[in-house]
Amino acid sequence: MNIKEAKTEIKNTIRAYTRKNEREEYLFPRSRQRPVLLIGPPGIGKTAIMEQIAEECGVGLVAYTITHHTRQSAIGLPRIEERVYQGTSFQVTEYTMSEIIASVYECIERTGHQEGILFIDEINCVSETLAPTMLQFLQNKTFGSHKVPQGWVIVAAGNPPEYNKSVREFDVVTLDRVKKILVEADCSAWMEYACENRIHGGILSYLNIKKDNFYLVENTAEGKFFVTARGWEDLSEMIKSYEELNIPVTEELMVQYLQKEDIARDFASYYQLYEKYQGDYQITEMLEERLAADAYSRKVAMGQEAAFDERLTIAGLLLEQLGEYFGRYTEAEALVKRLHQRLLSVRDWLSDNSRTETLEDFLEQQRHSLEVKVQAELISVKEEELEAKVLRILEGYLQVLKKERLTRGDLAMEKLRALFTLETERREQVIIRTQKALKKAFDFMQDTFGDDQEMILFVTGLSKNREGMDFIRRHGCPEYFACSKKLLFREREEELKQEIESLQRQWQV
Repeated sequence: MNIKEAKTEIKNTIRAYTRKNEREEYLFPRSRQRPVLLIGPPGIGKTAIMEQIAEECGVGLVAYTITHHTRQSAIGLPRIEERVYQGTSFQVTEYTMSEIIASVYECIERTGHQEGILFIDEINCVSETLAPTMLQFLQNKTFGSHKVPQGWVIVAAGNPPEYNKSVREFDVVTLDRVKKILVEADCSAWMEYACENRIHGGILSYLNIKKDNFYLVENTAEGKFFVTARGWEDLSEMIKSYEELNIPVTEELMVQYLQKEDIARDFASYYQLYEKYQGDYQITEMLEERLAADAYSRKVAMGQEAAFDERLTIAGLLLEQLGEYFGRYTEAEALVKRLHQRLLSVRDWLSDNSRTETLEDFLEQQRHSLEVKVQAELISVKEEELEAKVLRILEGYLQVLKKERLTRGDLAMEKLRALFTLETERREQVIIRTQKALKKAFDFMQDTFGDDQEMILFVTGLSKNREGMDFIRRHGCPEYFACSKKLLFREREEELKQEIESLQRQWQV
């Protein structure tokens, strides 16, 4: 299965293992809770999905790369204890708590999450001295004499032997005690993730054209050559930083992340074309409706005469620009919703005449609450940024109330409503600009390519953009629905043709 399917499977496993009855007792027998064993090539996102799963399921996460550990850190240090057996005193060896198990308990105390994921990476690459400990861990869910706390699901990951010479094959006894999931590199699944995480548009457009260059691992006499999903994602961040700093993006940069020279060189050439087409077609100006009619007509004619790769790149450029519009809309929508929630709390605060605390006290409580959540790792970086922005806006509102000497009562709340209305109006402006840009993009695609495969690629790309689909569901886009309907009809027509041809062949036989 691909990494997206593996993520869903692990989430379902967590739901099954942590299901409780009305007495808050776990229903799934602990003895039948098999650890999940992910086996797949390096760099496809096995580690990354653990963070996503923990956040989406609202559970804790403790992650270790086991090859960085010794036997002592895994099972604990030995100590001598006195024991009496059948009236005779003996000295016996016991072990301190494993560093890994201790980290689980620390996570529980720090975050308050009683349930979570214990993720062990590179589990089949451990040293010979640690191998028996790992087998015991998978079979008995213990490190030394200490068990993994109830409610914590074990997920381990490793690479197939063809990718890593250090791999130790598990025996049948061990494999019969785990839930084994084989994961393969899948460009289409990764592209969905890439759209959601705003991977550079040049990379998305390139991989739409050359999917075979998405993932490659080669061991040859000349050395090891590889291109991975992790490499593409890290390269995306670096390209975006270079662009913001006006630093040239060269082939030398590509080779640092895409360690297969042919692919790095090919993408470097494509990136230069991508940047050229961005300027040639003036995508930004087009979507902002700043192109004169004659200039727009020239762009349409240019696109109609373009080669196949250039036509697909145009679709990619439009998708990248629209992605920025959708991102701004998502941020504006989230800000208004969160600000509205906080203002409801402020309203209750202002209407409670028994309170002696001021609005400054309220904001201080909110700041302290945010600090606690950040320290306990209860919120993501994105959530932290949103909360901080809301607090800054509320601080601005407070300054306005102070200047107008409004501290409590209906007048203060009326002023806050007026200030909040300004924020909702800003959101409406973002919505209008996004709607116009979306319509302009469809108009250009229709004028240039009609309903050809470039339009199919464009609509498919939009459908994979979660933020884009959220915007279209909420605010509509007649052009998207019309094109989708045409494409579905065409797909059904092709299916019927294939069925008729198949029946004709059978009849001839």
